[in-house]
Amino acid sequence: MEIKAPDLGVDSAEVAEILVKVGDIINENDNIVLVESDKASVEVPSPVSGKVTSIAINVGDSVSEGSVLLSVEASDGAAASESPNDEPAKTSEAPAPAQEEAKPAESAQSAPAGGSQTHNLPDLGVDSAEIAEIMVSVGDQVEENQPLLLVESDKASVEVPAPVSGVVESILVNAGDSVSNGQAFIVIKAEGAAPAPKQEAPKAPAQDESPKPASSSSAKLPEAEVNARAKDAHAGPAVRKLARELGVDISTVKGTAAHGRILKEDLFGYVKSVMTGAQAAPKAAPAASGSAISLPPLPDMSNKEIWGEIETVDLTRLQKVSIPQLNLNTLLPQVTQFDLADITDTEAMRNELKAEFKAQGVGLTILAFIVKAVAYALTQHPKFNSHVSDDNTQMIIRKSVNMGIAVATDDGLIVPVIRDAQAKGIRQLAIEIGELAKKARDKKLSAKDLQGASFTISSQGNMGGTYFTPLVNHPQVAILGISESTYQPRWNGKEFEPRLMLPLSLSYDHRTINGADAAVFTRYIAKLLADPRKILL
Repeated sequence: MEIKAPDLGVDSAEVAEILVKVGDIINENDNIVLVESDKASVEVPSPVSGKVTSIAINVGDSVSEGSVLLSVEASDGAAASESPNDEPAKTSEAPAPAQEEAKPAESAQSAPAGGSQTHNLPDLGVDSAEIAEIMVSVGDQVEENQPLLLVESDKASVEVPAPVSGVVESILVNAGDSVSNGQAFIVIKAEGAAPAPKQEAPKAPAQDESPKPASSSSAKLPEAEVNARAKDAHAGPAVRKLARELGVDISTVKGTAAHGRILKEDLFGYVKSVMTGAQAAPKAAPAASGSAISLPPLPDMSNKEIWGEIETVDLTRLQKVSIPQLNLNTLLPQVTQFDLADITDTEAMRNELKAEFKAQGVGLTILAFIVKAVAYALTQHPKFNSHVSDDNTQMIIRKSVNMGIAVATDDGLIVPVIRDAQAKGIRQLAIEIGELAKKARDKKLSAKDLQGASFTISSQGNMGGTYFTPLVNHPQVAILGISESTYQPRWNGKEFEPRLMLPLSLSYDHRTINGADAAVFTRYIAKLLADPRKILL
């Protein structure tokens, strides 16, 4: 048996969520699909009980009345009954308010142009619904199709638009009222009439003390209250859509409007509070996400015709434990500065010294020179060797440069630490880089080897590429990415000559470092790398 979309009250809507999967046993009236338009968010119930045998849609598909949603093997007795989907029921016949052919029960009483008109609620698709929010006040100038009310039932959240342009003369309902199809709810004086005196819209007594939406100047943003499921959150379709776009679990956001309704201002305030550290991520957030701002779930990939063959492979232990730390980067206002360093002369010096170092059992790579240059640069620009305090009011400067060196291993990227790098010479740095890299690949690093970094260098060496955007490793405030050096033509004042150029990618926390600081810092590093004498001295 095919289950088709009922009349959704709009020409088409987008599939926001598929609530079942193939093989599920469902009961009559169980919700199977959540569809959304710019005006409504509606859960489509199953008209029968049975087993889901196939799903004909995907998240993001556009569907309309009569579109096949899924197929069900009906339970005994259910198949014999006539499915409401064989002839789509008029469950939410909400004609466009601007249509002149609107049904008498849904249209305004006729009145001369410029006169007052009483407007009735359209067909809401349910017997009754609750007014969640009144979006206008008496005296407001409204435009045709501007949302006036938000009504909610256990199946849908629907914004009721203005059928005409004009001035709100009277509001006939209160927030919290139970309303039904065809009920008068507002009086609008059509355009051309004198505006009514501005006054407050009627409010239910329980809402007199409703807090106002959080603003950017609030002393403290409301703390998140985690609901059992995101669908229980009191929010309209536009807010839910915005939450999905921002990657926010809406059940973690506390609404400040009537009945705890979540507004866009609440959503923006919540995201700001998490990003600035004013509010911790709720403990009820999924462990894998590391914060309340998380990715939506993967779609069901069981349909091979659509997705093809798939294979599930476990992440390595290192990858699993790295996820929460990496997710912290989504809370940082990170920016990346790019630059080029001429390392021709430094590379020439390295080539002169590497045979001598090799004879002593030490491998001399360009990374040792880079670490030396960056460590010295950090002593001259200490804000890059710092942390931001938990309350975002202080900068904690590190006196020692503990340099994290990202090392690629079979299990993933790992970052051992060279302590007091600013006090060590090229030879000692080369020794420690080699030792830490070997310990990392042999899985012999101790906990201490991985702790205490104040700055990180991530080198892609000879893997190719030009620039990339390394992720700041909180609580550090900056990281330097090194790409493969290449010979490029550079003008020396008389002619072009080949110079070995090293791409630099500096990512930084914009809370404490601005763009000018970053540009000066990368230029300083480039100057040090251009003249090896400056590095050694």
